[in-house]
Amino acid sequence: MSGTPRRFSQRLDVRRGAVEMIHGSGGRAMAQLIDALFVRHFDNDLLRQGNDQAAFDVEAGRMVMSTDSHVISPLFFPGGDIGALAVHGTLNDVAMAGAHPLYLSAGFILEEGFPLADLDRIVASMGEAAREAGVPVITGDTKVVERGKGDGVFITTTGIGMVPEGVAISGDRARPGDAILLSGSIGNHGVAVMSSREHLEFDTTIESDSAALHGLVAEMVSAAPGIHCLRDPTRGGLATTLNELARQSGVGMHLQERAIPVDEEVSGACELLGLDPLYVANEGKLVCICAAEDAPALLKTMQGHPLGRRAAHIGQVVADADGLVQMETRFGGNRVVDWLAGEPLPRIC
Repeated sequence: MSGTPRRFSQRLDVRRGAVEMIHGSGGRAMAQLIDALFVRHFDNDLLRQGNDQAAFDVEAGRMVMSTDSHVISPLFFPGGDIGALAVHGTLNDVAMAGAHPLYLSAGFILEEGFPLADLDRIVASMGEAAREAGVPVITGDTKVVERGKGDGVFITTTGIGMVPEGVAISGDRARPGDAILLSGSIGNHGVAVMSSREHLEFDTTIESDSAALHGLVAEMVSAAPGIHCLRDPTRGGLATTLNELARQSGVGMHLQERAIPVDEEVSGACELLGLDPLYVANEGKLVCICAAEDAPALLKTMQGHPLGRRAAHIGQVVADADGLVQMETRFGGNRVVDWLAGEPLPRIC
């Protein structure tokens, strides 16, 4: 996606048209597509300059950069779509370093024949999500592949942000005795996507909880700058995320099943489908590992934010040379919470 300040008199038929190979040619048709969709929905001063890159000033300090590709199926699902998800996913990856996101770039792979109306809807949603987050899309790229060589649209987003002075959050900093906090209920996003893809109907509509978390993270960092680890439990769910952190830090973890919030509707859907909510994907939740003495203040801060109202203290970090994540069940037993095996929910992000 290279912007262009020039306005063409010929308009695309967004309502009835489709992506054609010529839209990736680099010529007039491509400029018209960019002007009619991307520039219109992402509009900001830097993008409007129409360069093949964006130049911007940054303050001195540590920067964070993250890239994420989004290939979700279906493209539209209860509570969200691939456009908003592409924004939220990358912003959250930047925020998990304790950083304040500054800018986004976006790359689109479009399949020949993809309806322009659907593309317009996706880009509009993406633009709205970026505006709500206060983080503009300032540059990008667009390519078109032949019919049958893609799946409608794939989106790759890159984000950059600044880390406040004195903050050093990393997955290798968990220590025995640390508290494990979770910002809210798990599994909503994955179940929403799967129910839409498989045309499943439940008594109530389960919606994705996809959201940008950097506002919540900023308040958490302000309350406790010494947070050790932050991670958003996306693919592989909470179970896989905690195993990743345990491996990075060389520790074990003990969880309390009763403390882990799961919506009744999600729990029921998972039981019906033979899934474990611990392994279902999320996009809009975070795991925080902090010193035990910081946990009460952090939990209070999280619960005071709209995206953390159901935050809970779900366990603690322990010394364990094997790096096991274990959980005390509701019935008083103990089970190992291992890594995700297989792919029960393909293409959820």
